[in-house]
Amino acid sequence: MRPWVWWASGGSVVFVAALAASWLLLPVRTVTVSGNGHLSTAEVRRLAGLDPVLGSEFGWLYYGRWRARGLLDSPWVASARVTRIFPDQVSIEVTERRPFARWQPPGGEAVTLAEGGEVLPDGPTTGLPVLSGWGPDRLKTALTAARALSRYTVQSAAYTPSGVTVRTANGSVWSGDLNSLLKYAGSISMYPNQHINIYPWGVSVQE
Repeated sequence: MRPWVWWASGGSVVFVAALAASWLLLPVRTVTVSGNGHLSTAEVRRLAGLDPVLGSEFGWLYYGRWRARGLLDSPWVASARVTRIFPDQVSIEVTERRPFARWQPPGGEAVTLAEGGEVLPDGPTTGLPVLSGWGPDRLKTALTAARALSRYTVQSAAYTPSGVTVRTANGSVWSGDLNSLLKYAGSISMYPNQHINIYPWGVSVQE
């Protein structure tokens, strides 16, 4: 028999395949969780609407995708696959977002960000590039620059009204134009342990 499958991704839970509507009337007695790292198994079950039912001999009745939508409430969940397996099992496969950087807002408390900029509560506080800045908000620019230069072991990315400075393990680079920075980013490997300024018309190196 084919299972019920739901996908939780990008703000929605999508129904993929079905066996029969009568499945929803059968109790769920076994739940398996995989793919989680930061979130505990108990937390994934809670988000999926599958908390243990105290004092019940029949498990979870009427379990459907409307309850699985709770997985989308966690910023740590990038996507999830919820499968109803005949007759009484549910399998939850989670793909979590990974911590990418620490964001230090002006005058605020530092938070951990995923690569897409999502805030990850209770994320790691060390071992990540530090993003900071002042003036008009250019966090997305700093985040994009840090992603583009990640192979150079980015230590920090700071923005000002004039541009973005990225410090790596082997030097630093500044640019006032993101497209130019992305275009000439390879210059970092050509001039190790030096500061590079990138302009739309070329690159200058400070000895």
